[in-house]
Amino acid sequence: MTKMRIEGSFVALITPFNADGSVDFGGFRTLIDWQAKNGTSAVLIMGSTGEVSMLTPEERREIVEKTAKMKTGNMKMFYGCTGTSTAATIAYLKHAKAAGADGAILAAPAYICAPEDDIEAFFAECADAVELPIGIYNNPPRVKSDLHWDHLLRLMKHPNIVVLKESTTRVGQVAQVCAAQPDATIMCCDSPNLGLVVPTMSLGGHGTANMTGNIDPAGLALLSTPWADPAQSVVFRETYLRLLPLLHFTYSAINPVAVKSLMKAVGLPAGDLRRPLTGLKPDHLARGLAIVRNLGLDARNGWKTAPALPLAAE
Repeated sequence: MTKMRIEGSFVALITPFNADGSVDFGGFRTLIDWQAKNGTSAVLIMGSTGEVSMLTPEERREIVEKTAKMKTGNMKMFYGCTGTSTAATIAYLKHAKAAGADGAILAAPAYICAPEDDIEAFFAECADAVELPIGIYNNPPRVKSDLHWDHLLRLMKHPNIVVLKESTTRVGQVAQVCAAQPDATIMCCDSPNLGLVVPTMSLGGHGTANMTGNIDPAGLALLSTPWADPAQSVVFRETYLRLLPLLHFTYSAINPVAVKSLMKAVGLPAGDLRRPLTGLKPDHLARGLAIVRNLGLDARNGWKTAPALPLAAE
């Protein structure tokens, strides 16, 4: 079986909420359509940006079932299916497949801080269990397990593992993975604090798995274009430096506080964060709105960017 290949911008969507705290499925439709129209190659629904750890199991299943029917064009629809254990994760994967998901993203189960050998076995067992394209997310800042490239390259040989999203703080690992030329898509987190975007794209990476595309999907699609010719490196450099203030802003608070606060402030369907998370303070939010104005995103999208009140908690 030929592996699915995804190149470009893979946006980790927020989960929009209504005023009463319920999931806003109309908002999901708006956001999914907007991403598709602005060059996003794939979206991840219910990643950490989607506040997945604060969704109930019932909400998680309903989100998959309803949003999978919102697919538009060629944009792929992936879902965060990590559970609290291997068995729980496999159950989420089977449900996603049955509901029509294009694929799933898995991270190491949170909090347990398992040894890397155990996490490799977790990914392999999950990939064996369900015939569904899977991306593995090496995310040590959040889950405290940091797979070595030997682990990753073994996993990327699996026929169902099609994407690596790398968020290690060991920048040299990117070169080791790219040099091996595995049969899978190599992507990186867009956080400028990790510093992975430039080395990943310059060494042959296929795109970014990003959060900032929630506020500028067209810009992240341009930034995430693989370097098929030397001219693209110039486009990349200009785009990266132009977007650097926005990238720093979206990572200026724990994910997804900054990006979701900014989205609500400009009028995108977002809603409030689930407690205990709360929105940005007015002065912090004002900095994000100034960046939006400086980039011309308000004029392009018809947003109003006057200083806004902070988000309320749910």
